[in-house]
Amino acid sequence: MEAILPLSTSGRLPVPADKPFNPAVPRSDSAVEEEPPSPSLAPYQARPVTGSTIISHNFTPALPVLDADKLDQEELEARINKVIEDYKEKLQLRTDHHMGYPYNLDFDYGPLEGLQKYCINNLGDPFIESNYGVHSREFEIGVLQWFARLWEIELDDFWGYITNCGTEGNLHGILVGREVLPDGILYASRETHYSVFKAGRMYRMDAVKVGTLESGEIDYDELRQHLEANAARPAIINVNIGTTVKGAVDDLDRILEILKETGYTEDRFFIHCDGALFGMMIPFVKRAPMVTFRKPIGSISVSGHKFVGSPVPCGVVMTRLRHIKGVSSDVEYLNSRDATIMGSRNGHAPIYMWYTFTRKGYEGLRKDVEKCLRNAHLLKAMLESAGVKTMLNELSSTVVFERPREEAFVRKWQLACEGDIAHVVVMPNITIRKLETFVQELVESRARVAVAGALKLAESARAANASDDE
Repeated sequence: MEAILPLSTSGRLPVPADKPFNPAVPRSDSAVEEEPPSPSLAPYQARPVTGSTIISHNFTPALPVLDADKLDQEELEARINKVIEDYKEKLQLRTDHHMGYPYNLDFDYGPLEGLQKYCINNLGDPFIESNYGVHSREFEIGVLQWFARLWEIELDDFWGYITNCGTEGNLHGILVGREVLPDGILYASRETHYSVFKAGRMYRMDAVKVGTLESGEIDYDELRQHLEANAARPAIINVNIGTTVKGAVDDLDRILEILKETGYTEDRFFIHCDGALFGMMIPFVKRAPMVTFRKPIGSISVSGHKFVGSPVPCGVVMTRLRHIKGVSSDVEYLNSRDATIMGSRNGHAPIYMWYTFTRKGYEGLRKDVEKCLRNAHLLKAMLESAGVKTMLNELSSTVVFERPREEAFVRKWQLACEGDIAHVVVMPNITIRKLETFVQELVESRARVAVAGALKLAESARAANASDDE
């Protein structure tokens, strides 16, 4: 496969800003080194590639709570059942037309349904049991050990926990980095997930947004310049294992080499790897760079509800055991240690992950990865054959293409859009048949827009030259 499969130059992909580089130390009163934000856009939010916000306000309507005091029991039960059945039908319809977000909707946890009647809460440190006995810590530790083998760290050298989402993993990883290097500057690319710079603001850290290459990877030369300019202070670097919009993978080995060449010893940098989606996929991709604790990284986070698939958002964050002391303390009330971002933690999530890993194994996950990458290249070829400009990074299942102009089409297929581009994240639940339907409807949508535009020109001409129609 080609290293990068880019859009044509007319596809209007974002490129690093063409302005003089000023490697100044970031302001001490801001988490982001950039121009003052507009009132409608917080500094840590994703910025559209066009420079202007394109947000459609689809306000959510309320579903009123039924008044049980005014209904007899039979009517109340009938109305509750009708609401639930209608909602299930809606969920199925939306699931059938989901393409834009990195969620694997192909899972079946039927055998676990009997656990829903239990309040399973893994509050506190997963390795130290609380007095609350309705927990799933044994499943959680088993899942963490599975990841420890995947990421090549000894069982007595790691610490981690199952989070409520990928953002929580980033919040924890950046917090650990700040505690290890209190005077460190946070570096991350401009295409980094917004939660990383949110962490910088929450922890009042100096932070630098580094430019990106056309592929979405961090601009390595600009990173080098920032590191050299701020060499007196340690570096806390977020490495993307699949960016949010383009699925780009930052080259960990190249970043480590830049750190070495700019004089940063291992005790003066901390690397957090944000692998929300692709951190689960990259270990099963041939020729992909290895993300492993055998390299001098500090932490890794992934999402569990994305590639794995789960009925509840969840994730995993892992770090080195020696780093966790700075963010943990004993809590007598829990009879455990507080070392996590959240207090109460969903105890069902570890069971879902344990169940999937046990049933599929490494080989089953590898086959899922191969299917995603194969279908991503198929989608790219189908779109290009239909005249749609596309981009696909080699190590990604995220297909980027021109943003559809019909908002109804975007909403129907739940596409993630940014500026002039949209993307489809090909997950295990996306079949060839679904790709066929999507491409056909996209072509029809583009045709409607083109015809409407042509007829509008004719109408304007008619209004200006009415005699031409006589």
